[in-house]
Amino acid sequence: MNDTNITSLAQLLVRYSLDIQKGETVAIRGPTYSEPLVRELYAAILEAGGIPSLRLAFSGQPYTFYSRAQDHHLDACNEADYRDMAFFDAYMAIRTYDNARELSGIDPQLQARASRAQRRISDLQSQREEAGAFRWSLAPFPTASMAQEAGMALEEYESFVYRACHLDKEDPVAEWKRISAEQERLCRWLSKRDEFRFVGPGTDLSMSCAGRTWINCDGHKNMPDGEVFTGPVEDSAQGTITFTYPALYRGTEVSGIRLTFKDGVVADFDASKGRDFLGAMIGTDEGSRRIGEIAIGTNYGITRFTRLILFDEKIGGTMHLALGDGITGSGSRNRSAIHWDMLKEMRDGGKIYADGELFYENGTVLI
Repeated sequence: MNDTNITSLAQLLVRYSLDIQKGETVAIRGPTYSEPLVRELYAAILEAGGIPSLRLAFSGQPYTFYSRAQDHHLDACNEADYRDMAFFDAYMAIRTYDNARELSGIDPQLQARASRAQRRISDLQSQREEAGAFRWSLAPFPTASMAQEAGMALEEYESFVYRACHLDKEDPVAEWKRISAEQERLCRWLSKRDEFRFVGPGTDLSMSCAGRTWINCDGHKNMPDGEVFTGPVEDSAQGTITFTYPALYRGTEVSGIRLTFKDGVVADFDASKGRDFLGAMIGTDEGSRRIGEIAIGTNYGITRFTRLILFDEKIGGTMHLALGDGITGSGSRNRSAIHWDMLKEMRDGGKIYADGELFYENGTVLI
């Protein structure tokens, strides 16, 4: 993106997404090649009165770790990251990559093992979030590799990112506040319903969300945003779901995923590509076999699949579920070292019922 767009994005993230206040400590996490956005975030946090600190990674760092890590590296919690999680008031994490396939040759068991070792950090994050002591946000930084994965020229992809964040609006903050109000109405309606059924090609999946809260994703924790989600009752999922789009996780692409649940647990699974990796991730821990999140995408400004879940899970007219860790604010009790979102198209005859009432059809909310 050009300098003006990057500045606009940084201002939106600091003023709206994290709403940084005077004296708050803020970590900026991202790779060195995202320096243009890092610089603007740093400046915007200072202007808001916050205290920024940089946590930068080099290009290829994940591959360097997994290709050389010894047993004590894989099995140890990163104590520096744990102290950061205990200290900072907010995190701004830049979601970007310069090689989408960087980890495709790494044994998935190693990745699962390292994830389990960082469980203390994710648990602490959940505790601090629930207590209102910590907040975070993810933001995009377009690269040529991301544009290539999305099937676009870099300039075209940058414009796509700009529009998806509603930075083309006269007042982006006001636009996100408008979206927030619309989605809050839907969340209140959904939170009063107990039983949900998702139907579509290759799919008939039911679950209970009784006592759970539907969360309004309105640009505070992700940018771009646009979804509503909750955490289903952990032992309630029954039936089968077939996912439309490839699911990328830790640099590995898995396609044609089909999951069958019994009493909330994955009882059977298959994939046309990447089946062994899928099995390894499902077997990470007890929580990775269950659904931590069920969600409906609501951002109709995101018009195409890009192979970046930060965007794709928000596509208006889709739904997704995540295996693994649930968000405590939704009421989910599922804990896991993984959180893997998988995306299904619903504009091809998909339907969602709440307590037997059809409220969503062909990608459109009916209420």
